[in-house]
Amino acid sequence: MSVKAKAIYTFLSENKEEISIQENEELVIFDENSVDGWFQGENSRGERGLFPASYVEIIRTRSNSNMTDSSISPPSSLGKASYFPSTQNSPSHLQQSYYDDEDDDDWDDWDDRSTVVEDADHTSSPGANGHAHQSPMSNNPNVHYRAKPHMERQDSISSSRKGSMVGRNLNRFSSFVRSGVEAFVLGDVPMMAKIAESYTIEMGSVGPQWKESPQPFSCSIEDPTKQTKFKGIKTYISYRVTPSHTGRPVYRRYKHFDWLYNRLLHKFTVISVPHLPEKQATGRFEEDFIEKRKRRLILWMNHMTSHPVLSQYEGFEHFLMCADDKQWKLGKRRAEKDEMVGAHFMLTLQFPKEHQDLQDVEERVDTFKAFAKKMDDSVMQLMHVASELVRKHLGGFRKEFQRLGNAFQSISQAFMLDPPHSSEALNSAISHTGRTYENIGELFAEQPKYDLFHMLDKLSLYQGLLANFPDIIHLQKGAFAKVKESQRMTDEGKMDQDEADGIRKRCRTVGFALQAEMSHFHQRREVDFKDMMQAYLREQIAFYQRVVQQLERTLRMYDCL
Repeated sequence: MSVKAKAIYTFLSENKEEISIQENEELVIFDENSVDGWFQGENSRGERGLFPASYVEIIRTRSNSNMTDSSISPPSSLGKASYFPSTQNSPSHLQQSYYDDEDDDDWDDWDDRSTVVEDADHTSSPGANGHAHQSPMSNNPNVHYRAKPHMERQDSISSSRKGSMVGRNLNRFSSFVRSGVEAFVLGDVPMMAKIAESYTIEMGSVGPQWKESPQPFSCSIEDPTKQTKFKGIKTYISYRVTPSHTGRPVYRRYKHFDWLYNRLLHKFTVISVPHLPEKQATGRFEEDFIEKRKRRLILWMNHMTSHPVLSQYEGFEHFLMCADDKQWKLGKRRAEKDEMVGAHFMLTLQFPKEHQDLQDVEERVDTFKAFAKKMDDSVMQLMHVASELVRKHLGGFRKEFQRLGNAFQSISQAFMLDPPHSSEALNSAISHTGRTYENIGELFAEQPKYDLFHMLDKLSLYQGLLANFPDIIHLQKGAFAKVKESQRMTDEGKMDQDEADGIRKRCRTVGFALQAEMSHFHQRREVDFKDMMQAYLREQIAFYQRVVQQLERTLRMYDCL
């Protein structure tokens, strides 16, 4: 039965089976049961096709409220340990979270699907990047709990009298709450007895920055190969992944990339983890789709290896180096039991002693926020223009040059109808001119794979990176608010100065991390957009040179008439 829905995110179609939808656009869904995470329906322009189920919310009237399906009221009886599902995921993360892996099924022996979850007051916090994690309150029989070791409260106050606690955010759906950063800033994240990993922030020429990796490396992704198992029942694509510092290839499926991506989201709260290439409802074994996915996985991997923190993650090293099935499963489970995730990741940061005025930091963050919003809009605009240009190359330009070529051919044929007055050389030259313009039409149709496709790949990567920043910036804004509130309570005598100083110190930690991530984003942006523009212009020059060469050869045919 058809139902009405509203788009909560913009989606641009890339295949003929899909349709584009705009944020807040009214839609009609033909069947509420999604297929592999996609709805089939109709947009407000009358176009029919597929669009991501996670990009829309179904509109239905309820007897006691006007809420839509995306509205959730947590039951008050759950108290402090309530599980609050995430509702503020960014679009691409939603796609990765809710779409079933197209390679995955119950036959797969890649892992036994048994997950060990830490028992931390039966709560689980997703990262600020927006991925919703399994709740320990799940009834899933394959999810087991084990007790966490005894921990000491960070920055615990030795005074016999404690001031009143700063109030908690009432919006439990806020990424500031879900990520655990609120608990960290308020000192409620227990300090580990021993922290094995450490990430350093240094003061650079323009502010805090991540310390460069001591052993930088790169990684190639090549040779996508169609594989089968279970006598052809199971089909998937395998990629050869070769890190430069080992030179030993490993073979990974998309689902392995997806597993790594979700571990990164879970662990690195204040880092903009690049989105994986989007999944596709149909045609996933077609050559064009496989090639497009490979190009975008290469860009994803380049960003990973260039990031001073992500490239050092133990789970990433395991992904790149482990070739043994048994060791893979052991390392996978070890990564899933990692305790230094979310808010605990903040405990691994080492930052400089230089003083930073929090007001200056807030102004810097506001400036970056405005920049990121403008860049996001500009990237979207360029993606739209480039996509339209691709369509013209593949369709409009090609047809127009073919029509022009056919018209010249028609002129040549007309000239041959009266032989006594016909010039064979002229007719041949005009006919050749027609074929030249037909060939130029084919050159236009082939050109996007040399330039525009690569530009769209890079823009898609940055669209995902920029989509992460609003939630990450929200973490810092929430921390600033807690500092101001604690200072007010101290002035009113409701809080000890030591406790307020602890909140300010932990806010500095969040601020240093965000500024380091902002700095890394700018560094990579300058390199990536320089390379993108140079590559595009070189290919455009080469393209028009090929066109000119064809026209010059044709022109010389008239010189000897």
